[in-house]
Amino acid sequence: MPMRTSLSILRPVLEVGSPNMANSNVAVVTGANKGIGLAIVRALCKRVKGDVYLTARDPKLGEASVKKLKEEEGLTSHFHQLDITNLQSITRLRDFLKKEYGGIDILINNAGIVFRVDDPTPFHTRAKMTLRTNFFATRNVCTELLPLMKPRDEVWVRLAQHCVGCKKGRVVNVSSIISQPALAACSKDLQQKFCSDTITEDELVTLMEKFVEDTKKGIHNQEGWPNAEYGVSKLGVNILSMILARKLNKEREADEIRIYACCPGWTQTDMGGDMAHKTPDEGAETPVYLALIPSDVEEQHGTFNSERKVLHFELPEKEDPYFTPSPNIFTSLKNYITVVNVNT
Repeated sequence: MPMRTSLSILRPVLEVGSPNMANSNVAVVTGANKGIGLAIVRALCKRVKGDVYLTARDPKLGEASVKKLKEEEGLTSHFHQLDITNLQSITRLRDFLKKEYGGIDILINNAGIVFRVDDPTPFHTRAKMTLRTNFFATRNVCTELLPLMKPRDEVWVRLAQHCVGCKKGRVVNVSSIISQPALAACSKDLQQKFCSDTITEDELVTLMEKFVEDTKKGIHNQEGWPNAEYGVSKLGVNILSMILARKLNKEREADEIRIYACCPGWTQTDMGGDMAHKTPDEGAETPVYLALIPSDVEEQHGTFNSERKVLHFELPEKEDPYFTPSPNIFTSLKNYITVVNVNT
């Protein structure tokens, strides 16, 4: 998968293309034909006045989900093909949104994969595939679509019952609480790099590439990495969100665009399994809350959130480079986590 270099997120000059631009907000959800992604689409259809796009890799599955929402719940959504691991697919979506809407009001990056803890796939292959989708592909989506995020004076989200002063473009990157024990299991040196207030996007990409390369060489433990490819990939998403928030503040401060990372919680999906305590609709609550957060709530910009609250990264007192999973998070997961690409 081609990887985009770090680019400016200044908004390009947009030409008027379709009448949709003048009278419709637009929200885009990746990996949305099932699970939490579909639940997010459902919630946005109920609460946002505008067009909600369900994206998926497989057009048949995506269009079937759009049809099901309409026939069973009377909700109107739209489909656009998107394989986040394919740069051409991302740019096709970018060009469509630019032409039809002149930009984006809400972007929720939900697509991702996870392997079973006991999956026999070699660790390096798991690491490469997981970071390819969860981190590098998500970054590519942000690189291509962030410049299209509409500034505050063009965004007006209306809820079903009342209007909300939400005149800001919103980006929500769906992450995982598993990122925190992954950080705790990194070496002190890596922890300090990840938690640096001045870490750049290029430095973060270099760290993610090093993790994959170290797993290939079989030296990732010696280099301070945990045996947790999913956790590392989501740690990267969290830090990327912080970096992009900083960049937005610098390059587009007046536009008041906001970006967040969040954990939806343990949810009953193909990824979460039947033992999870949340339904998909409950798992969608925090991502949707952040997408529609009132304009007077400022402190969450660039932060990692769970249950609608900010969770701060804290450097652990003791490092564990071999990453012994905590029983309440990983041991209970090993029986049901499946390898699945929700960007289908």
